[in-house]
Amino acid sequence: MGRERLRAGGFRLTRQRAAVLAAIEGSEEHLGVREVLATARRNGRRIGLTTVYRTLELLVHLQLIRKVHLRDGCQRYVSARAGHGHHLICSRCDRVVEFSDCRLGAFIQSVAERTQFTIEDHWLELFGRCKGCRNSRGRRPSGFEEKDIPPGRAGF
Repeated sequence: MGRERLRAGGFRLTRQRAAVLAAIEGSEEHLGVREVLATARRNGRRIGLTTVYRTLELLVHLQLIRKVHLRDGCQRYVSARAGHGHHLICSRCDRVVEFSDCRLGAFIQSVAERTQFTIEDHWLELFGRCKGCRNSRGRRPSGFEEKDIPPGRAGF
């Protein structure tokens, strides 16, 4: 499917683009840019960080992957194979849980009518604390190590 969408958009499926797409599609997790880079390199591809950034933006544009916006301004990426989805994001450990139960149809239609917009897409991201972070009472959730803390989050 990715190859066809790239071609339809006038783009080639280079080895680097294939490696980035494979990294995202091969993961059940929502990956950050550096995780995508590490996975692509582990799979034997010579690829740079700039290429990963550009490829991710292209794949988002072609709707092959989706971007998840975290509160600290960072993004994570997930395959769009699951179709329409929304995200619960832990404000402490950045865990992302996807859900598809979207009952916003009537609300979106109402906004479209009021504003005279043709609404083409939407995303919903809800922030809170996951069960592990709520239960840890000031401690990091079990299984967390210093290396697992995203940059800029050390003081959580």
